[in-house]
Amino acid sequence: MTRFDILSLFPDYFVGPFNVSIIKRAQENGLLKIALINIRDFAKGKYRQVDDRPYGGGPGMVLMAEPVIKAIRSVKSQESHVIYLSPQGKPLTAKKCAQLSNNRHLILLCGHYEGIDERIIESGIVDEEISIGDYVLTCGGAAAVVLVDAVSRFIPGVIGNKEGPKQDSFENGVFDVPLYTRPLRFEKWTVPSVLLTGNHKKIQCWRREQVKKKMKRMRPELLKIEEKVLDYESRSVN
Repeated sequence: MTRFDILSLFPDYFVGPFNVSIIKRAQENGLLKIALINIRDFAKGKYRQVDDRPYGGGPGMVLMAEPVIKAIRSVKSQESHVIYLSPQGKPLTAKKCAQLSNNRHLILLCGHYEGIDERIIESGIVDEEISIGDYVLTCGGAAAVVLVDAVSRFIPGVIGNKEGPKQDSFENGVFDVPLYTRPLRFEKWTVPSVLLTGNHKKIQCWRREQVKKKMKRMRPELLKIEEKVLDYESRSVN
């Protein structure tokens, strides 16, 4: 079983996403355990203050070091891997998700407001910072949902088809192939005839060309990567 402990100021944020579909079934089947920890429970004083204004000035509020570190310590063990979800972190990729799925215990720290006291990072209690994109969210909750969902797909048993994650977009550094299903004709569009031939070599060649065309249109910077790895399909057919 893989355990996710999510540290946040708003635990109720996560009730919906983790109680439907694949993630819900994975929890019911004992493959995942997701625990929600309220950072405010570790704050002092009558009002349980967890944030304050930054030294040196600046807009917004900053999460205080003491309640955050206490919250992490309350669930941390020797096998824990602590992640701070931050737009300044390393990008979350398919490769990183596969690596994280090997951890038995992941602690996810969700930032709020303007961020966290830098001494939380300086203390060494955080193992790495991860970003889901070059943009800023109102809180780290959405990023935690993305990470849990993306990592869970690589945990054995979570996805019904164990080959599924290996064939999705970016698993091999490139886009996934275009997919079609019934009916054969929908309004004025029809399924490409090559997919009906049963000739797997022709189908693979056609799919590779479609992937290249879409990458050139949508993500041309990835074409150099594509040239190196896209031939894995052709080798599997020959």
